[in-house]
Amino acid sequence: MRAVYAENVRMERSGNFGRRCGGRLLLLVCCAALLLPAAYGDPCTLQAQMTAAQRQQYVQAVHTLIGDVQSGDMPGLQNDTLASVAANFSGIERSARELQPLIQQAAITVNQLIAFNAGGAGQGAQFFCTPPNSNLTVVLSFPRLPQGHYLLAIVHATGVKKPQQIALILAQGTQGQWQLAGFFAKPLLLAGQNGVWYWRHARDYARNRNQWAAWFYYQIATNLVTPVNFLSSPNLDKLHGEAQKVQPSNLPGQQPTPFSANGQTFEITRLDTSTELGPLDFVIHYTPDPAEAAQLRDPTQARHQVLNLMSGMLAVHPGLRTAFHGLWVYADSNGATLFALELPMSQIPGGAPGGNQAGE
Repeated sequence: MRAVYAENVRMERSGNFGRRCGGRLLLLVCCAALLLPAAYGDPCTLQAQMTAAQRQQYVQAVHTLIGDVQSGDMPGLQNDTLASVAANFSGIERSARELQPLIQQAAITVNQLIAFNAGGAGQGAQFFCTPPNSNLTVVLSFPRLPQGHYLLAIVHATGVKKPQQIALILAQGTQGQWQLAGFFAKPLLLAGQNGVWYWRHARDYARNRNQWAAWFYYQIATNLVTPVNFLSSPNLDKLHGEAQKVQPSNLPGQQPTPFSANGQTFEITRLDTSTELGPLDFVIHYTPDPAEAAQLRDPTQARHQVLNLMSGMLAVHPGLRTAFHGLWVYADSNGATLFALELPMSQIPGGAPGGNQAGE
């Protein structure tokens, strides 16, 4: 259990959503989750279609860049970066410094290489990669891409406490050398499980009509299995399609969602997930009305209010009990947290956990 009781605790915590574009892409513009219409379509070359000499050249360039990150050699990384990108290097440097302690001792595996050539000068571009004897096409979509020769490398850093997946965009420099042009990094696992695990359990929750549990598991699965947001594939399209079928209609967005529980109505402003304490928790943010805010000044009444919300949420959405280790609830007002409480399911009335939770 963890409780926070304060009048002016700044809202600095964040969950696991909203991190879809975790690295820095300074040469290429990340297109969020949308595949924008392209001005034209061109082929690209997958790793299996490359010659051994090409693969060796690309892998060597990738290992050089990842080696710079692992050793913390930021001047070396900047020197190995395309000049137009290196001129504004602060974003890549910040991301690389954050990643360095996580992968310093990691084993590095190049999982996929995709080569593509852009002919337009800063135009939108779309590339279609189809393996031999297959109709399963991988698509790369960019709203803006300078002319040149490019390589997308998907790298896994494993054998460490927090395995990472890293996506590098390499561009061929004026002297023919391959240099860094874009940098993305995100966790490979969440609470010890990979995207396929969350996808499988999302399907189970969907079959059992546990809509909220299914939806949030689908969101986690999507984040984990999508290395970069400008890549699409039949499997990813299938995942997106399954998720859309279970998307709840009553999630908070620009406007809060009222939620009634045990005689109280709570204005829910945001729903999220968190692994702040290790296992996967479900996170609820709400804005208290004046009467609720007054109760939050008393620790006993504050705990009672939040427990009402917790137990009411589990009564309406029982799938959350088995999908998550516990609940975080934040009572927020004017950009500050008035009260926060985390409880495992076993300590919430009616919230005894089952067996699907990640991170246990």
